[in-house]
Amino acid sequence: MAGGSILITGANGSIAIPLVKYLLTHSPDYTLVLTVRDASSKDVNTNQLREVIAQHPGGAKATVHSLNLFRLAAVHEFAQTITTQISQGVLPPLASIVCNAYYWNLVRPVEFTEEGFEKTFQATHLAHAALVLRLLGSFGPDGGGRVVFFSTDAIFPGKNSLEKITPAIPDDLELLVKPDQDKPVDNLAHGFHRYANAKLAAVMWACALNRHLEKDPKLNKIAAVAVNPGNISDSRALRTNTPGMLVFLSKFVLGPLRPLASFLDPTMRTSAAAAEDVARLATNDAHPGERGYFTLLKRDESPPDTKDEKKQEELWVRTARWAGITGEETALRGGF
Repeated sequence: MAGGSILITGANGSIAIPLVKYLLTHSPDYTLVLTVRDASSKDVNTNQLREVIAQHPGGAKATVHSLNLFRLAAVHEFAQTITTQISQGVLPPLASIVCNAYYWNLVRPVEFTEEGFEKTFQATHLAHAALVLRLLGSFGPDGGGRVVFFSTDAIFPGKNSLEKITPAIPDDLELLVKPDQDKPVDNLAHGFHRYANAKLAAVMWACALNRHLEKDPKLNKIAAVAVNPGNISDSRALRTNTPGMLVFLSKFVLGPLRPLASFLDPTMRTSAAAAEDVARLATNDAHPGERGYFTLLKRDESPPDTKDEKKQEELWVRTARWAGITGEETALRGGF
């Protein structure tokens, strides 16, 4: 896969910036296609991303693009642009897609995008599904490649201390994109539940994607993996759309007490450590050609719900419908 393009969403995020730095340092043959919500100089995180790029000779092969995952129309337009650039030789074929971007809101009532879908679910799962399906035909001529999805311990019932409502894919899948108003009002509880369910859906969809890829003779060398990168002690997520309690813990507890926290929780780590694992998966250096679920870089099992093929297929079909994907808009044959 060396020499191909690696597309990373949310490229100015806590894990993504050290991921870009690692790839520019250790895998300079790759061309990096980096998407952010705000590509202007007004965004301090995007400025930090550009500083990292500028510090590396390989930065000339990294480009920053604006992509608003809250607008599915923008996702489709961006995917078409990348498809065209690859077909015209402007960009090398894809080696991997890293679905890093996400959104959560733990301080306000449920929010919806202009397309009418719940914001956390659209940015975390739905937009990535649309992007991946549109771009499957743009992988290298050998048919190989990786799609990397991000998981979290929050998808396992009882595993995360912020959980107040058990994560689960509802029988009525429409509740994922158009949930009822929160009752009783508890923004942290319901916001975290929506985040956990969006991640759970992404992992379940990754399982379905692998099943469909394996059936397609032209795409069966593309492997999807879902990785729980660990609990990131220096993550900006703990200071974004979060209650003051989490901001305080992030600044004055998790940071200073990181060695002790890591001793008590082996998955507690820095964003730089997580980034190295993600880079090795994206470049097929770690577990080459393998599919499935990983915690850090150790093969693991996702929750039982994610392995239910009937539920997988229901979510697969519904996701394509929500995302506006038809059989003509993806190289993947069948299943729509």
